[in-house]
Amino acid sequence: MKSFLKNALFAAALITTVSGVAAAQELTPLASMPAGVYALDDTHASLTWKVSHMGMSNYTARFTKMTGELTFDPANPANSSLKATVDPASVRTDYPKPQEKDFDKKLAMDADWFNAGQFPIITFNSTKIEITGEKTAKVTGDLTFLGVTKPVTLDAVFNGAYAKMPMREIPAMGFSATGKIKRSDFGFSTYVPMIGDEVDLMIEVELHKKDA
Repeated sequence: MKSFLKNALFAAALITTVSGVAAAQELTPLASMPAGVYALDDTHASLTWKVSHMGMSNYTARFTKMTGELTFDPANPANSSLKATVDPASVRTDYPKPQEKDFDKKLAMDADWFNAGQFPIITFNSTKIEITGEKTAKVTGDLTFLGVTKPVTLDAVFNGAYAKMPMREIPAMGFSATGKIKRSDFGFSTYVPMIGDEVDLMIEVELHKKDA
């Protein structure tokens, strides 16, 4: 009983402390964030994609290595710019029994798939940011994939920001984004239409101010 009470008191104190930190550090409006360059925090970022598999399911996988920088203008967010890179060799599918078949390596390296040996980087460089709402925007940019560059538009949502992020005390902001591409536009038509041509992109990112 004594041990139970001790643990309960510790848990209550921990909850109170965390709640206090959260209450003391209120989210900052985007327009009040410092201007400058914000770099991707790769511990809080993901790029997931899905594609139709023979019309029966949506096959879902992800890339695990990427970089990004947002040059942010709080006075006029539409004047901001974004650049990002993705390592296609970092594809992860959670394919079972990888010791028997390294499916991730096949997707990454085969010429019929991501061909990362010849094209080791995917890039995105924004060309236009259109503010569509209080927390939404359309981000259009040039996507270079498999040596082909095409315009792509992402629907972005501003999730929240801190002028001083709790515990780290640096400016930080977070966004979600979604988009679609046709892989055949980039010369990648392996098994179309059994494997869908249209690919859905789902992106989650946090960015920290570089000079903080």
